[in-house]
Amino acid sequence: MPDEDFLGKRLEERRTQDALRRLRLPDGKVDFCSNDYLGVARNGLLEKEMVHGDAHGSGGSRLLAGNYALIEETETAIAGFHSAPAGLIYNSGYDANVGLLSCVPRRGDVILYDALSHASIRDGIRLSFAQSFGFAHNDCRDLERRLAAAEGGGTVFVVTESVFSMDGDLAPLYVMEELCGRYGAHLIVDEAHATGVIGAEGEGLVQRMGLQDRCFARVHTFGKAMGCHGAIVLGSETLREYLINFSRAFIYTTALPPASVRAIASAYRLAPGLGAERQQLQRLIERFCLAQIGFRRLGSGTPIQGVVVPGNAEVKALATRLQEAGLDVRPILYPTVPRGGERLRIVLHSFNTEDEVDRLTGCLK
Repeated sequence: MPDEDFLGKRLEERRTQDALRRLRLPDGKVDFCSNDYLGVARNGLLEKEMVHGDAHGSGGSRLLAGNYALIEETETAIAGFHSAPAGLIYNSGYDANVGLLSCVPRRGDVILYDALSHASIRDGIRLSFAQSFGFAHNDCRDLERRLAAAEGGGTVFVVTESVFSMDGDLAPLYVMEELCGRYGAHLIVDEAHATGVIGAEGEGLVQRMGLQDRCFARVHTFGKAMGCHGAIVLGSETLREYLINFSRAFIYTTALPPASVRAIASAYRLAPGLGAERQQLQRLIERFCLAQIGFRRLGSGTPIQGVVVPGNAEVKALATRLQEAGLDVRPILYPTVPRGGERLRIVLHSFNTEDEVDRLTGCLK
């Protein structure tokens, strides 16, 4: 066997930091960790819509053998639901962010991104030849300072999430859009954790605020509240054509098969009718937020609730106690979050009960 000591050394570093990641199988505990906010996956809601016999292979990339009528029809339908001129489906939210951000900003351009942006956003930016600068999380004064410094150069892009995946808070999109308009920048919003959850029909935060015509691009992913897999980049017809020609994450990968796209189309037919689930989810969020607990929590009115327990060893120990109580809560460790910001990432769902939420807050007292 080849020498793999260099791998072992890196793993040992993680062990000494109490930060080694391991895969776990589900074991019947109360789910407070998945992103299945509305129970679409848990309750098998899409399976009732599926057509048996859909192919599980597409035959190639979209530019070769992998394009077909259903995927183009689904892109058009989703773009219509989100009030966008056009959309292009990617195989995952990660692929969508990497595919968009690696090819649209070019050398001489500037990308300004929220400091707490998801890893897929950061990785897409790294693959771009544009300059990039982070601005303090949700700090529009810092963003404006960066925008002023970037004036007179190339095209400027401002990138944020609408609902942040670790803190659960919302981006100040009204102010960000106004700043982008004032400085001639292009706003890109990742709606991954808002899709299906925010808005009367789950359309997302951008549409709830009426800003859909002010965004250069939006990314909606299907692997969370929508209960399936994949993602779409929404924007103009010109942006769609550009991505087809220049986005390597789209060009050089096998297309999603019809079975997957059928599930996506079914999820979008289902989402508007899940109003009762969204209302129940909001009631549980309010119940959790009003309960007294013994730890600092991050301010969030979304299903993602962060409870800060500094130190990898400390937060892992608390998560273990919750697991032993039958509650599936996972710790988020450094270096995924900054040192001192280690936390329990608690996710609430429409299928959780008030009793389960009370058990959880009781354990956190």
